[in-house]
Amino acid sequence: MSVSPTFVYGLTGLFLFVVGLGGLISCPQLLRKILAVNIMVSGVFLFLVTIGYGHGVIIDPVPHAMVLTGIVVSVSGTAVALALACRVHETFNMSDLLKRRTRSNDR
Repeated sequence: MSVSPTFVYGLTGLFLFVVGLGGLISCPQLLRKILAVNIMVSGVFLFLVTIGYGHGVIIDPVPHAMVLTGIVVSVSGTAVALALACRVHETFNMSDLLKRRTRSNDR
């Protein structure tokens, strides 16, 4: 029984997306949320490249172009998200906010 590499790469892309989604939902810290979104995006990119490869006979260039464009947008979005996270951290004392959140959840 032989498993094709296309199937393995597609499954790996879906796995990365699910792991990133779980991290996005479960982590309260902003930096971890940003990293989780980057993991999700990497999974989507891997899945799109796998779809573009097809069966090896004809390679579709459109998903590859979408991935290249997505990488540029992802890097820019990550830079903006990190800048906003730094601004939020400077403006508000995040440790106090997390303590207040846990106290309000305990009630």
